[in-house]
Amino acid sequence: MKKFLFLIFLLLVFVCPADAIKIGLQTDVNSANIGTSVDGAIINARTNRTVTELKGMKGYQVIPRANNKMALKSRNGVLEIDSDRIVIKPLTAGFVCAKRRWYRGILIIQSRNNALTVINDIDIENYLKGVIPAEMPSGWDVEAHKAQAIAARSYALANLGKRADKGYDLNDTPADQAYGGASAEKKSTSLAVQETQGIVLTHDQKIISAFYTSSAGGRTKSATSAWGKNIPYIRSVPSYDGSTGVRGHGVGMSQHGANNLAKKGYNAYQILKYFYKDVSFARLKTDV
Repeated sequence: MKKFLFLIFLLLVFVCPADAIKIGLQTDVNSANIGTSVDGAIINARTNRTVTELKGMKGYQVIPRANNKMALKSRNGVLEIDSDRIVIKPLTAGFVCAKRRWYRGILIIQSRNNALTVINDIDIENYLKGVIPAEMPSGWDVEAHKAQAIAARSYALANLGKRADKGYDLNDTPADQAYGGASAEKKSTSLAVQETQGIVLTHDQKIISAFYTSSAGGRTKSATSAWGKNIPYIRSVPSYDGSTGVRGHGVGMSQHGANNLAKKGYNAYQILKYFYKDVSFARLKTDV
């Protein structure tokens, strides 16, 4: 490919389908260890009333009870919670804790069939700050990070509600997108999210499910050859990652290939235009 100046026209016509996303952190577990970095509170999501306040930097455990209720265990004893759905939030600017990680936003815990599901409810851009460093090494080229941010944002918005039967949109693993919360954030990758804020990939005026793979071993696969399904914006192209072998499903943007192209001087928009067919860029409009 030849290097060239690449001008993009952002279509300021997309209304953001959601300003927040729900990420499943733990599904059907028998307990959940939680906390807040500053003083916080547990809210009964059914009544919107405060159940109890939480001390900052203190550990608590939520356990399921019969009839889809819950209880909170701490050094002070056990507090019964008459609800199947609670919210954990900091009372001032701070973080929530689950799975021994810090997260922005709030936690939602739901109780079903004597098991708990822990959900991080967070705005899209802050969610991406925990995705990019989990999906791509923070030391890679900034243009690769920006390409990853746009692809990940597009994938997330195109797949809202994918796991609705579990009570959330996406999970936090590579089965959807790896997500490490605030604990994973790096300055370089957060900058890539900031510099591409609201930008998504579109095809036929719809946000695309921008599949990506760690590497494709020299050539990406079409969706037809990989999954027996035609996806018009997915094509097979040289992946510029032959030395890394095949890691992942091989469909869409190769992350190693994106970094190699970035090191050759290509910007994020050129990288994405190369890996995806007949796509355009749009910026989400949220002031409606």
